[in-house]
Amino acid sequence: MTTNAAPPRALIVGAGPAGALMAILLGRRGYRVDAYERRADPRQLPDADVERRSINLGLSHRGITALTRAGVIDDVMRTAVRAKGRVIHASDGRLSFQPYGSNEREILYSISRIALNRELIRHADRMENVRFHFGMRCDEVDRDAATAVFRGDDGRTERVQGDFVVGADGAYSTVRQWMHRNERADFHQEYLDWGYKELLIPAAPGGSSRIELEALHIWPRGDALIVSHPNPDGSHTATVFLPWEGPRSFATLQTETQVMRFFAEAFPDVPGLVPELAREFLGHPTGSLVATRTAPWHHRDRCVLVGDGCHAVYPFYGQGMNAGLEDCLVLDDQLGRHPADRQAAFAAYQNARKANTDALLELVKDNFDELRDTANQPTFVARKKLDLLLHRLFPERWIPLYTMVVHTTMPYAEALRRHRRQERLLRRLGVDAVLALALPALVAARRLAFRPVRGVPSAKARPPLTHA
Repeated sequence: MTTNAAPPRALIVGAGPAGALMAILLGRRGYRVDAYERRADPRQLPDADVERRSINLGLSHRGITALTRAGVIDDVMRTAVRAKGRVIHASDGRLSFQPYGSNEREILYSISRIALNRELIRHADRMENVRFHFGMRCDEVDRDAATAVFRGDDGRTERVQGDFVVGADGAYSTVRQWMHRNERADFHQEYLDWGYKELLIPAAPGGSSRIELEALHIWPRGDALIVSHPNPDGSHTATVFLPWEGPRSFATLQTETQVMRFFAEAFPDVPGLVPELAREFLGHPTGSLVATRTAPWHHRDRCVLVGDGCHAVYPFYGQGMNAGLEDCLVLDDQLGRHPADRQAAFAAYQNARKANTDALLELVKDNFDELRDTANQPTFVARKKLDLLLHRLFPERWIPLYTMVVHTTMPYAEALRRHRRQERLLRRLGVDAVLALALPALVAARRLAFRPVRGVPSAKARPPLTHA
């Protein structure tokens, strides 16, 4: 880049968290940045509307690292709620607490997607060389010319010329589709046979939380699952995951009577937490769960993908957004290492990331089984405790998988390899056999640790919260 030449112009398609962060990083490098988003400007939404429309994200170390680099972390944290661990809700009313790590620093932060997006856009929009264009849908991309055609909400179209295009437009990326057209590109998309609905657990009168605030809450039932994230106002956004079809599924929950009977059987404490539960459940849309893998992630020096556009994953590890933000950091680093060769930067970025995001999808699928089936099992709890104990004894040599994935920036593929080595070692030592033999004692100890409370917990009488 010569001193007399105009700086390159980047067209970013999609101004969600990854697109907005990419705008900040590219703007800092001196690029002229135009970011286009099909939705309305989230800064124009009233705060009350943001709370009602909250889609909660779990912000962890990878995302925090990226937001710190961008200089927005302090503003973001003002809208976040820290979660020290997860509270498991058993079907008989018992509660148990599982910490996320071995120290106070190893925690998560719950944040509204819209709130995070607003802060990133606010910071980017302060830069003279960054502009946002809302209500503009991308209809077409010329991958060789780095041009894109956008259609406004009023129907007008605009063809925009750039030096390169960044596809930050999600799992159904238009940039990816045009970039791969007539190319020898790989693309794999899969849908989980489960869907989801979101419910609101409102704050109690006076603004206090009806359930433990600084925690994620999980109701594991094998064939059903609820996960809730806390909000700053004391409410919780609960996501109900169910199969699309089957005996207990979205297909069989079509009337208020069916909904209330299902929750009374599967989640007996939830009706007391969600007013108008049946009406809210039936009135909210059911979302699909999609995962994608693809290659290549770039076309020469003209197009490049970040975030869900190249590696959408299911939400069961809370890493989709964090991985997308980490993409932006890696791409920015490679642009810094190859300032005169953008194609080399794009290729190095893909080489650094693809194997790791493929590994992340494996980790997410395994964690889904853990959340819905094993999170409340005595042997699982014992293994978690053993992991944390070994980590305290040998902090450099033994690291729990969850710690590697969530509380470090260790590459996902390396975390998976290291975890498998640790698992092989435990099997050789016969740890699983020992835990199986000790299962009756673990169950008995668990019964002593809890006083089961039947029915719906109230503010005055809740099941005891016990570390497990």
